[in-house]
Amino acid sequence: MTTAQPTAQDACPCRSRLPFGECCGPYLSGGVAPTAVALMRSRFTAYARHDAAYLLRTWHASTRPEDLDLDDDVRWVGLQIVDSTGGAQGGATGTVHFRASYRTASDRAVLEEISTFVRVGGEWRYVAGDVR
Repeated sequence: MTTAQPTAQDACPCRSRLPFGECCGPYLSGGVAPTAVALMRSRFTAYARHDAAYLLRTWHASTRPEDLDLDDDVRWVGLQIVDSTGGAQGGATGTVHFRASYRTASDRAVLEEISTFVRVGGEWRYVAGDVR
């Protein structure tokens, strides 16, 4: 399944209602997400864009896999941030509870998870998730 890559003016795949160039685009291009929620949104967008390099770069070294094989048949279509704790600019830890909708050729489903984030060297990193 091929996923079109958004332009800077397109709506961001994370459904923030901001243009990609003002939301997740700068982080996927090398910028640093200022909060755990911003990192969560950009990681969703990376899944939607099949950007394994970004996902690995933003994964904490203690839990990061050596490589990441993203399923081409999965199309990530929506993100809802349910709740978050901590994770503010300058914070040390945070959690983000989210629901991510996806489609395959034969199904539609929702992944619900509470993800844990930590700051390392001034940058947020995804540590792990508790799937609901």
